[in-house]
Amino acid sequence: MHHWKTSCVLAGLLTLAFACPGVAQNPETNYDESKVPEYKLPDPLLMSDAERVTDAATWLKRRRPEILRLFESHVYGKSPGRPEGMQFQVRSVVTDALDGKATRKEVSVRFTPDAAGPKMDILLYLPNAAKKPVPTFLGLNFYGNHSIHEDRGITLSDAWMRPNAEYGIENDRATEKSRGVARSRWPVDLILDRGYGLATIYCGDLDPDVDHRHVAILGHSRLGKTALWAGAQDERFALVISNNSGCGGAALSRRRFGETVWRINTSFPHWFSDNFKKYNDREDELPVDQHMLIALIAPRPVYVASAEEDRWADPRGEFLAAKGADPVYRLLGTDGLPADEMPGLEAPATGTIGYHIRRGKHDVTEYDWQRYLDFADRHFKK
Repeated sequence: MHHWKTSCVLAGLLTLAFACPGVAQNPETNYDESKVPEYKLPDPLLMSDAERVTDAATWLKRRRPEILRLFESHVYGKSPGRPEGMQFQVRSVVTDALDGKATRKEVSVRFTPDAAGPKMDILLYLPNAAKKPVPTFLGLNFYGNHSIHEDRGITLSDAWMRPNAEYGIENDRATEKSRGVARSRWPVDLILDRGYGLATIYCGDLDPDVDHRHVAILGHSRLGKTALWAGAQDERFALVISNNSGCGGAALSRRRFGETVWRINTSFPHWFSDNFKKYNDREDELPVDQHMLIALIAPRPVYVASAEEDRWADPRGEFLAAKGADPVYRLLGTDGLPADEMPGLEAPATGTIGYHIRRGKHDVTEYDWQRYLDFADRHFKK
């Protein structure tokens, strides 16, 4: 079975996923907690007509769809339906990749019957030591599938890329120098050794030959925003991970700390729904905030991660959003986020909602991956 709905959800987020990776920070950006304005978060368990949600059935049948529609209308816009003529083509299968450790597959997803039309390429590594389908991490990458590992068997992407001489991207295209330039963010051997598969895409869907009941979607920075919104829409994602996703991702908009709604809409006006611009410097008028986005994932496990030096992404705002989703998780019978206060550095709080803040900058590190693998062990290996 090809998971076309998942690919459509991801396809609908391409403007979010493919925009420029950086933006100059305004010198007036607030990094002072004492200047965070007073705010009142919308209650995820209060219907728009002021009816209190007191049971799981009301959440699932009425409040969850209501919040989802609010995010579609006011923040992210709607994802398209399945394109006519979508096709899946296995491009390569190598059963002894990485010195025999893995099976490497490449799959193209074509969105029209036209061979010259738009397509998305998927790279999949599966551990050969596994005797049955394995849980798999799915994540979008910034510089092509070939960037995650030096494996020369990975097809070099021919898609447009933002120029980056350091990463070997010349004339808007990747070169052989680009292989493995993002390997520090994708510890392939570690993931395989822990018994998980890895699917990554510059854009697209995941290969159907995995344990589709145990797919963990993750993303870093703007791709963390993508992962949260995809996980909110498509309930087949069993576990969702946001790494340093910040404004429009896991951080509360109403705090106006670091990157703000005005800043992100001004720098990247194509990332969100046009309606989102109405809330530039008017965050308190938003009918939603990001704790409600996280709540849409309930009762499935969700992990939010921050970095100490990544103040642009507002680590405290990310923690408070995760905590703000806790009542919905508990209503649905889970343990939510087992922390009343923001944890210290590298002292994760892990229930069905997980959170950590590590030392360092805006990045994905091996420390982050170790925590995600621990979280997956906790929930996939019960």
